[in-house]
Amino acid sequence: MAVAGLYRRILPSPPAIEFASCDGKRLFSEALQSGTMEGFFRLISYFQTQSEPAYCGLASLSVVLNALAIDPGRKWKGPWRWFDESMLDCCEPLEKVKAEGITFGKVACLAHCAGAKVEAYRANESNLEDFRKHVIKCTTSEDCHVIASYHRRPFQQTGTGHFSPLGGYHAGKDMALILDVARFKYPPHWVPLSLLWEAINTVDDATGLPRGFMLISRLPKAPSLLYTLEEVLCHVRGTRLFKLVKELLSDPCCSYTKSPFGNDSSLQEIVATACCQGAALLTGNPHIMDQKMSCCKETCVNCVQSNTDETIVSGTIVVLGGNEQGVDVLLPVSGNPGWCGSDPGSCVVKYPASNDILTVLLLALPPSTWSGVRDHNVLDELLSLLSTDTLPELLQLEILHLRKQMLYLGGCEEIQMNGAILP
Repeated sequence: MAVAGLYRRILPSPPAIEFASCDGKRLFSEALQSGTMEGFFRLISYFQTQSEPAYCGLASLSVVLNALAIDPGRKWKGPWRWFDESMLDCCEPLEKVKAEGITFGKVACLAHCAGAKVEAYRANESNLEDFRKHVIKCTTSEDCHVIASYHRRPFQQTGTGHFSPLGGYHAGKDMALILDVARFKYPPHWVPLSLLWEAINTVDDATGLPRGFMLISRLPKAPSLLYTLEEVLCHVRGTRLFKLVKELLSDPCCSYTKSPFGNDSSLQEIVATACCQGAALLTGNPHIMDQKMSCCKETCVNCVQSNTDETIVSGTIVVLGGNEQGVDVLLPVSGNPGWCGSDPGSCVVKYPASNDILTVLLLALPPSTWSGVRDHNVLDELLSLLSTDTLPELLQLEILHLRKQMLYLGGCEEIQMNGAILP
């Protein structure tokens, strides 16, 4: 009895050459000898079939992240930390990806959020020659992999837009090996690089933007943007969300978190404010800032010698009842080199206020946080306010890094609650 559905597709050849065919094996052997299959063995060790028809972008990224041995910082199943398609949800809800697929920009966003270094190029930002150079660069290394976003039509294949990692390159024939993650449909295959570029140089109907390719590698170290704090804050305060948050926090019930001093306050004045806010938190009395009293008994300023300007502010707080409490506050400082020997009061301190912090935290929450909002108009406006797509690159990186850290901390909390021990 015939069973409904489809069982694989015949790979159109030419233009493609099946990887497991005699010609495909020969191309592999020759490319291996030429040194342009260096990343293949890492990729094939973690190669997987996409678990949903629209999960090609998620599957491609999972393969590459695991091949690069990037720790997701949270559990997959049991005690194991591992990248799986189901964990790649910090930029787009999985239900939306399952229903509509995913765009080039969102895959790049996911790679950033996962802690990888990403160099993304749309077709209008590159050309065939540059693409070839990037492919050669990554296929001669184990530390870099290419994910291509392309249309299947130039290969005479069924379907439309698709993502897959590239497993190698044959310089003599100028062909690339596509490790097609839709293995239920087509097996891995070699294609002419010029034809692959033609397939990449197409427009995604969902966005109206060209497709592209991205180079994924490990970050040399965890991102730290303290030295760019001032610039990040400028970007934060330029968002629509910040203006709304600032308006909401102007309510009198939140006034204790606001400094009573102007933007040109001296260091001592800002220290006093920080100490009073610290007292409010330490004593569990958030309304201490409303008291007409000087809660900061004394302060001293110490400079931390490092590559960035950082200041430790130590204060002794007299709280209600006459009890004293010591507080140390770390403040990023913007000033001329060597300011420690000069008058600290002349320094301009750049530190995030509650408006900045709440804005960034809201932006860092994964989109799935808002899935419970039933009013579509409210949800659309909310997602528009919280979208990171149009943010400056520096702020996007900070938001995505914070989002990853939040996911990591959530995993740690779960581990502590369950009493699990990671192997």
